[in-house]
Amino acid sequence: MLLNVLELLGIAVFAASGALAAVRAKLDVFGVVILALTTALGGGIIRDVLLGVHPPTSLRSWPYLLVAGVTGIVVFWFHPHVAKLRRSVLLLDAVGLGLFVTGGTTTALALGAPPYAACLIGMTTGIGGGAVRDLLLREIPLVLRREIYAVAALAGAVVVALGEWAGLPKGLVALTGASMIIAIRLVALWRKWNAPVARGLDG
Repeated sequence: MLLNVLELLGIAVFAASGALAAVRAKLDVFGVVILALTTALGGGIIRDVLLGVHPPTSLRSWPYLLVAGVTGIVVFWFHPHVAKLRRSVLLLDAVGLGLFVTGGTTTALALGAPPYAACLIGMTTGIGGGAVRDLLLREIPLVLRREIYAVAALAGAVVVALGEWAGLPKGLVALTGASMIIAIRLVALWRKWNAPVARGLDG
C-alpha cells in the first residue's frame, strides 16, 4: 500500500515537472496536460514496449492517468505557486526517480531480461519521460547535457541487478538501490555537481 502511494506521488511530481516546462514554453492547457502525462508515464511505457508488455501498464491502470492528468491541470492554473515549491519538488523528484528506476529494473529482471539490459531498462524507466518531454519542446534532453541524473539512475539499477544476482531479499535490494539514487541525486544538487563535458569548445 505504501509503495503504491509513493509511486503515485512520484508520478505526480514527474507530471508537475513536465507541466511546468510546458507552461514556461507557453503551451495551451491541452499541451500542458500532454506533457504532464508524457513526463510521468513515458519512461514506464518505454520500459513495457522494450519488454513486450502490451498494452503498457500505465495505460491499463486508471489511477496513473488520473493522477498525471489532474496534476497537469492543477499546475496549469496554479503554476506560480507550484514554481515556488522548487526545493520540495526536487526532493520528491529524487524519490520518484529512485522508485521508478528500481521498479523498472526489478520488472525487467522478473521478465527474463539479462542483468545488463535490465539496468539500462531500469535507467530508462526513470529518465525516459523527461527525455521525451525535452524532445517535444525541441530541446536537448536535460539528462544528456548537465546534472547528475542518469548516472544516479544507472548506479541504482546496477545495485538492484547485483543484489538480485546475489540472491538477497528483493525488498532490501530495492530499498538499497532507491536510497543510493536518492542520495546521489540530492548530494549532486547540494554540491551543484554536473557531468563533465569536452574541453576546448569555446573556439
